[in-house]
Amino acid sequence: MAFDNSLAADIWSSKYRFTPAEGAGDDTVEQTWARVAAAIAEAETPKLSRHWRERFAETLSDFQFLPAGRIMAGAGTGRAVTLFNCFVMGTVPDDLNGIFDAVREAAVTMQQGGGVGMDFSTVRPSGAPVKGVGADASGPLSFMDVWDSMCRTILSAGQRRGAMMGCLRIDHPDIEAFIDAKRDPARLRNFNVSVLVPDAFMRALEAGADWPLVFGGETYRTVPARDLWARLMQATYDVAEPGVIFIDRVNERNNLAGVETISASNPCGEQMLPPYGACLLGSINLARLVNNPFEPGATLDEERLGELTRVAIRFLDNVIDVSRFPLEAQAEEARAKRRLGLGVTGLADALVFCGVPYGEEEAAELTRRWLGVIKREAYRASAELAGEKGPYPLYDPAVLDRPNLLELDEETRALIARHGLRNGCLTSIAPTGTTSLMAGNVSSGVEPVFAFAYTRKVLQPDGSKREEAVEDYALTVWKRLHGEAPPPADSFVTAQTLTPAQHLRMQAAAQQMVDSSISKTVNCPEDIAFDDFADVYVEGWRLGCKGLTTYRPNAVTGSVLSATPAVAPVAAPPAEVRLSPRPEALTGSTYKIKWPDSPHAVYVTINDVDGPDGPRPFEIFVNSKNMEHYAWTLGLTRMISAVFRRGGDVSFIAEELKAVFDPRGGGWLNGRYVPSLLAAIGGVIERHLAHDAAACMEHDADDSAPSPTPAASAGPKACCPRCGAGGLVRKEGCDTCFECGYSKCG
Repeated sequence: MAFDNSLAADIWSSKYRFTPAEGAGDDTVEQTWARVAAAIAEAETPKLSRHWRERFAETLSDFQFLPAGRIMAGAGTGRAVTLFNCFVMGTVPDDLNGIFDAVREAAVTMQQGGGVGMDFSTVRPSGAPVKGVGADASGPLSFMDVWDSMCRTILSAGQRRGAMMGCLRIDHPDIEAFIDAKRDPARLRNFNVSVLVPDAFMRALEAGADWPLVFGGETYRTVPARDLWARLMQATYDVAEPGVIFIDRVNERNNLAGVETISASNPCGEQMLPPYGACLLGSINLARLVNNPFEPGATLDEERLGELTRVAIRFLDNVIDVSRFPLEAQAEEARAKRRLGLGVTGLADALVFCGVPYGEEEAAELTRRWLGVIKREAYRASAELAGEKGPYPLYDPAVLDRPNLLELDEETRALIARHGLRNGCLTSIAPTGTTSLMAGNVSSGVEPVFAFAYTRKVLQPDGSKREEAVEDYALTVWKRLHGEAPPPADSFVTAQTLTPAQHLRMQAAAQQMVDSSISKTVNCPEDIAFDDFADVYVEGWRLGCKGLTTYRPNAVTGSVLSATPAVAPVAAPPAEVRLSPRPEALTGSTYKIKWPDSPHAVYVTINDVDGPDGPRPFEIFVNSKNMEHYAWTLGLTRMISAVFRRGGDVSFIAEELKAVFDPRGGGWLNGRYVPSLLAAIGGVIERHLAHDAAACMEHDADDSAPSPTPAASAGPKACCPRCGAGGLVRKEGCDTCFECGYSKCG
């Protein structure tokens, strides 16, 4: 089939197409579907495998069902990778050997392509005595720095960018330091972080009571609950983290509460998992199921939705049996409970097709209705699979008394009572990211449309660029049917036009019908009052959400890509990016690097230009008598200088260079191990940026303006670290670039 746009084709080719060095690969997306279908059907008996291979391929066709990226990229390739996207690691021990064993397990998991989540609440607080060695503990945050460094190393070794979630209970004595940690723009960059909030804290908050900070049965301090909440909300308001997980609700509504306790989530928050739990994801594309889009009475084909659900449950159940696992403990956990995470994508586009504005009560009602079909048919399919293949090993008939099953109709409950369930949990709603782009740029997960149209610049082989328009799937269909006639503004709403209350309404509606949780970002305007912002989290708890992530444009994470109001859904092309001209004279600093085993030092010169807020880097030169480095240093300096001249936040350059390791070995500089000469140059840039930041603060002080916080001094992170395009979209806990398809969670 032809892709709806070239971006979709590029995503398929770069991320999901199998292109082995030898032998046949995927020449078309149909061959990708056939490869995946055949691999997953291998879990069937020989008598049934052909039938289900054909059913799976038909379900994948036309992007009706989108398995998660690990399945699309890995199934049927013979590669030593897992087909599970994300994991929660084992309980972090409170001893040094156990902690570093846990680091190793996380590294092995990420090496195979899985993201990881950890609860650090089990690590004793900073300053607590370590018996037997006469020392004080350094606390969970210091060990999170170790995980963060490990994640950068796995990335620099050539693997996909790692993603991690770090959690801490709100009663841990180090909670205030955890809340403030990501105000430092250079710290924990490979983590998403969330605070685990029990119902008891929310009651203390409402009552204005004090809240004890406890570890190992010992109360370290007591603080006013409202003060602690205000600190958490202020950090989230300022730097978009931490998120919040209502951990009691997670456990109360867990089908498997009788055999597990959950204390962490995967990196994007849609799967709350026990120690060594894994999430297996797939999404039904609602945008492909609306009959007669834009016509009066347009409806979603619920019969087809039910059919897709039943096949998707069998498909995902089979994946458990054919997938590799990084650790044996993860395999045992997955096979004992056979947990699935079937969700949706294209919800916002389906609502547009039906003429229903996202965020309104009618949209919430349709969301409950459509997800209700999926919930009912998923449980029926799992019960029938249990009758055919057996229930999951830890199945207990008492699961019928769990909240999610009590809400099922009597016919479905009777089917479960007769056969049991094949799968302990069945549904969640994950971020669909690049799979949604591949499916024609359908709206992602349950998120609203971010922008209905934008312009993408594509680099050509000769170095020139061409521009091409990229449209949301709903706008593409509108144009097919109605040409250039303006689309109806009332239903073509975008994330920027919605209130936080409308975002919450949609998340709460979806959560009612989902076993696990939902990856969703509540977008808030930059000028929202702090008290109104804090109320979003309290209201989310009252509405039954299991967790919340908000996004307000800020100095550390930047602002989202600009989009026009709903009355004009086609966004204007972004302005041409031009490099600033070089002034005749610049001032700067030269730094000397004496790299081990090299007879000649390397000199790094960084020149600054004066801006309205003080000096900022404009160009860089790297010089050495060692001509071995000439070609790559020249290329490196030209590229970095071009990024400097574009302006904006450039701190990511230092971060990326510092993560590069040399397979021949690094060296010790000033008593510290540096993994490569490039990493040493990254350290020079980092130091220079810190010097400029200090100068900026002095500049602000001279102008009698308020001194910026450490977060504010970082400047907006608006550029994509892969292609340099100005403007990342923050949604579902992930940064996504519309220009090149780059996506980073964590």
